[in-house]
Amino acid sequence: MSAWGRRPEVLRMTRQRSALTALLEQTPDFRSAQQLHEMLRGQGEAISLATVYRALQAMAEEGEVDVLRGSDSELRYRRCRRGEHHHHLVCRSCGHTVEVTETVVERWAARTAREHGFAAVSHAVELSGLCASCLDKT
Repeated sequence: MSAWGRRPEVLRMTRQRSALTALLEQTPDFRSAQQLHEMLRGQGEAISLATVYRALQAMAEEGEVDVLRGSDSELRYRRCRRGEHHHHLVCRSCGHTVEVTETVVERWAARTAREHGFAAVSHAVELSGLCASCLDKT
């Protein structure tokens, strides 16, 4: 509840958020807010960069998108196909992304946490490399 006795406003499905959601459904790889903004503008959407940032932040908090920090420290967003916990393999060159579920990592994280007396531990493992297409170009 806010200081005014009202619940914080839930982000409603505006035309802009609908357009962003549709774009993310069609975009298989991680993209920055700026890239998504440019793509929306290219489709004729009248949307500000600030609106894109706010919508992406809300979508990330709601678990609708995954977020990666790139090697340049910029956040990138992607609507993931899997609902369960998973990791990503991302091409450093073109951004091609593969979702992976690896139980070895999960077991290692749980065992390590237990050994050190930790509970309710979360983790993120992101692998980057060159996809086959980009490797063929080198």
